[in-house]
Amino acid sequence: MNKTIADVAKLSGVAKSTVSRYLNGGSVSEATKRKIERAIKETGYTPNPFAQSLKAKKTAFIGTIVPRLDSYAASHTIIGIDEQLKELHFQLLISNTNQQIEREIEMIYSLAGQKVAGIILLATQITPAHLAAFEKVNIPILLVGQEHPDVHSLIHNDVEAGYAIGKYVVEKGHRKIAYLGVSEQDVAVGVKRKEGFKRAIAEAAGCEVHYFETGFNMFVAQQAAAELLEQFRPTCIVCATDNIALGALRAAQLKGLRIPQDVSITGFGGYDVTEIIHPGLTTVKLFFKEAGKMAAQHIVKLINEEEVPKRTLSKFEIIERESVDSIIPRHV
Repeated sequence: MNKTIADVAKLSGVAKSTVSRYLNGGSVSEATKRKIERAIKETGYTPNPFAQSLKAKKTAFIGTIVPRLDSYAASHTIIGIDEQLKELHFQLLISNTNQQIEREIEMIYSLAGQKVAGIILLATQITPAHLAAFEKVNIPILLVGQEHPDVHSLIHNDVEAGYAIGKYVVEKGHRKIAYLGVSEQDVAVGVKRKEGFKRAIAEAAGCEVHYFETGFNMFVAQQAAAELLEQFRPTCIVCATDNIALGALRAAQLKGLRIPQDVSITGFGGYDVTEIIHPGLTTVKLFFKEAGKMAAQHIVKLINEEEVPKRTLSKFEIIERESVDSIIPRHV
């Protein structure tokens, strides 16, 4: 026979309303929380999240809207969100938009109609339609990866990370550099990473830099990299994502170029594959899973009307591997 909230309440010695409040993420003392958790374990009680949603003023669901599911960044961010939400007794609902802005707007309204307690949006851009939707649904919204001054945002430190990788390749002696980025419609990846990189280049003397644009797909990036290598022979290609860098690596190898002796290549993201390929890819590692956990913490705080910074930056670090050569002359 299935156990009920009444069974948990009886065993833990608290009221059913207290158990219900705990299950819905409400305020419960640590001592009471331990009693309830012990009773849940002993009874084997399994909450029905959908039943909880119908009864509670605030449901136990957090909607997360992602542009694509086959993205390393999105998938690892979702893993972090999901793990942290489980600890906070919330359930994750995922909506994939396939990079369609109209679908993104539609899902904001749809999730609000399903009585989610809040929405985490892994956005590629924020339009007036987004802002109108946020205002109309009137539930906590958290942006991840993009920012807007009127919305709580958790972003990667793209400007400083772009600056760091630019400074890194310059310090390795590179002055003839290709930057392979994406459309500026994506502010974080297309604008801010390039902005930081440009600042580093401006501080160095004698740089010749050509800027190129491609898509996020590694096969599209491979074609773009092949074309840029026909037009320009850089000593280094700085790529706005690891997928773009993987495409550039392949394009260079197909042209018979040695990496890093003939051309150095850097990425951005810190994907697992960058460590096991040969040569290993020097990249800016972003902590997607950790950012996801922080996003989950922030959205729950917003739901509980607790204070959260309007803008939060996640950390990064440069992972130095074999794909970048130092071309600084060595004095004997």
